[in-house]
Amino acid sequence: MSDRAPLPYDFMPKVPSFTVTSTDVTDGEQMSDSQVYNGFGMTGQNRSPQLSWSGFPTGTQGFAVTCFDPDAPTGSGFWHWHLHDIPASVTTLAANAGAADGAGLPAGAFSVRNDYGSKDFGGAAPPEGDPPHRYVFAVHALDTASLGIDSDVSPAVAGFNLRFHTIARGMIIPVYSH
Repeated sequence: MSDRAPLPYDFMPKVPSFTVTSTDVTDGEQMSDSQVYNGFGMTGQNRSPQLSWSGFPTGTQGFAVTCFDPDAPTGSGFWHWHLHDIPASVTTLAANAGAADGAGLPAGAFSVRNDYGSKDFGGAAPPEGDPPHRYVFAVHALDTASLGIDSDVSPAVAGFNLRFHTIARGMIIPVYSH
């Protein structure tokens, strides 16, 4: 048995993958203070990273972006970001697109409440001394332009809807510890 929690998509139906890149975070590498939460004893900048994606299936009608920490000491992980209703024409999010004011989001896109209780990107804040936590930034290619949810649903309800509409998924998984 592994001493690490599974990734959130390990037990879902397999879907094709595509490429996700970032100028701010690197797969398997330590994130900077830019992506660290400003609270819970942390003094980061709480900025969502720049993300770009390519190679998703023809026929993709929309996207969602999520960020999940499977290593959080909660028994259920920790949702840092759930962004929905991203138009199919959008293949890049600028750094800090997940800010609380929503000004950096594509038209029509919105965030549901994260596990911090806010409707935006919430940065890394693992307990001091923990092994590096993984932050699973996933871009979900969808068979629909909208999941038919609003910003008041929980990450679990949003995830339930994603499960039935994701036709491909790309991930980048940086880490953070302090």
